[in-house]
Amino acid sequence: MTRDARAKSRQPNGASSIFRGKDGRWHGYVTVGTKDDGKPDRRHVSRKTRPEVTRAVRDLERQRDKGTVRKAGQSWTVKTWLTHWVENIAAAHVSENTIDGYRVAVYHHLIPGLGAHRLEKLEPEHLERFYKKMQDSGSAAGTAHQVHRTVRTALNEAVRRAHLTVNPATIAKAPRLEEEEVEPYSVEEVQRLLAEAGKHRNTARWVIALALGLRQGEVLGMQWNDVDFELGVIRVRRGRLRPRYQHGCGDHCGRKPGFCPQRINTRRETKNVKSRAGQRPIGVPDELMALLRQHKEEQDRERRVARDLWTEKGYVFTSPTGEPLNPNTDFHRWKDLLKAADVRDGRLHDARHTAATVLLILGVSDAVVDAIMGWEVGKSARMRRRYQHLTSRVLKDTADKVGGLLWGTEAPRNSRGADPGASQSPVPVELVIHVARLGERRVPFLHREHAEKVVGQWSEDWPSHTAGVEEWDRWRWEHAGPGGTLAVRDRMPVRVVVFHARAVFLAGGERLVTSLPEEWSVPAWEFETDAYTDRPSAWRTVRRPGPEQEVEAHVRGTDKGAVEAAFVEACAQAVDRAQNPGRYGDTDDW
Repeated sequence: MTRDARAKSRQPNGASSIFRGKDGRWHGYVTVGTKDDGKPDRRHVSRKTRPEVTRAVRDLERQRDKGTVRKAGQSWTVKTWLTHWVENIAAAHVSENTIDGYRVAVYHHLIPGLGAHRLEKLEPEHLERFYKKMQDSGSAAGTAHQVHRTVRTALNEAVRRAHLTVNPATIAKAPRLEEEEVEPYSVEEVQRLLAEAGKHRNTARWVIALALGLRQGEVLGMQWNDVDFELGVIRVRRGRLRPRYQHGCGDHCGRKPGFCPQRINTRRETKNVKSRAGQRPIGVPDELMALLRQHKEEQDRERRVARDLWTEKGYVFTSPTGEPLNPNTDFHRWKDLLKAADVRDGRLHDARHTAATVLLILGVSDAVVDAIMGWEVGKSARMRRRYQHLTSRVLKDTADKVGGLLWGTEAPRNSRGADPGASQSPVPVELVIHVARLGERRVPFLHREHAEKVVGQWSEDWPSHTAGVEEWDRWRWEHAGPGGTLAVRDRMPVRVVVFHARAVFLAGGERLVTSLPEEWSVPAWEFETDAYTDRPSAWRTVRRPGPEQEVEAHVRGTDKGAVEAAFVEACAQAVDRAQNPGRYGDTDDW
């Protein structure tokens, strides 16, 4: 072979190469980028046969073109990555309570169960078998689900830093959680709880939980400068953290750190609430304000009795010596209160569900509910669905007596001025769901005017289809409506006209002539996820299955001019793809 012939047969610099080595195996090299020292980053793959190594090389080239090639350098195991992530990355950016949960999941579950795997070799099936093994060993589904969320977060960070190309935890099926419906306490149960609470210290603490729905940390972190007696307002600013103790005796007492006589709390007592919505003022009923004044007087008497033992920190609810209440102690006091009042067992957080449901029954507007409960705009609808429970027991026991729920005032009449007992439906008018029936589709709205506008526009767009507005009560929609309460909308959906363009090309690049239109447009609402788009234009080409090897170009978008311009580009690629299938990975031939 002449020098000129050899020069013509050489691949250009940076191109992939495939050859058979002296060891009898086929080898491939792909340049995927540049190393930190400026040299080309050449990756090596080896297979037994040429077709196998060809597919491996092409797969690596696709990863390079998409920017998903795994970063070269340290070879991580699951153990080393999780340890590095939880101690050096997560610990600096999440709250104390969150990092505690991460550490339990990492050190008690993930590392013992999966730590030996190479990070890049971890598969979704490994995770799914691990979750099943956890549950078979006695772990609750909620524990396995929390472990799944932790490993998903950790591996997302590995993907972001190019140590992984794909997060297997986003593919793995998480353990199924059977979410139990929380049953709020009835009128009689709340009254028994409040009557029993009046016999103990910190009576107002339980009234606040049941009447205002504050979280445990928000109540225990409240200080007197957060209470405005003149305006009748409580300002939520901070939350109490669970203490974390270490030995103060040099670990000589033989007990756990929390029971050491000289224990030292290594964690701050409070932290600011986690969102701007959480920092909120709450209007307080006069009866509760009177209880808080009484509680302040009782605390002053305790301060005088304790004398030098009193530690003044300004908290509303304290121990007999002025220290903030321990959340664990507070939880046990709640359990004792339930037993003493002969009320069914429940979580302390169920008091918050009870308060949210009372606001629902009272017909309080969503904006006010969000402000009282501390929910962020944009997430509030989901939180209301989670916390406000329209159960038959609540409707029966509470709707006609909510005015006397806490202090025996006269029950309010409904918004139409009629006797509540005369209503044909147990659901107040504020709880009706207005459903736009659009052909076979049903779309629920909180406000009737939104449903009517959608039905009116739909009838103009599709005059041959039936459309109308139906009224469902919230309970019926929650249990029988498609999508449940998650689908209920509190605003008008977006409607756009979507322009389409489509062409089909034969294997050689010739355009296939069909009776179907190449360009058309249709109206689409944002709830029609199969037809809606908010992009000016988007296009794709795809090889159709079958022996004809046809290639289709399809464009759609909201801007007609952008769609037409993109259609030209899509057709050009479709022709090239039809003529050169190997260039697009449509054939196994090299």
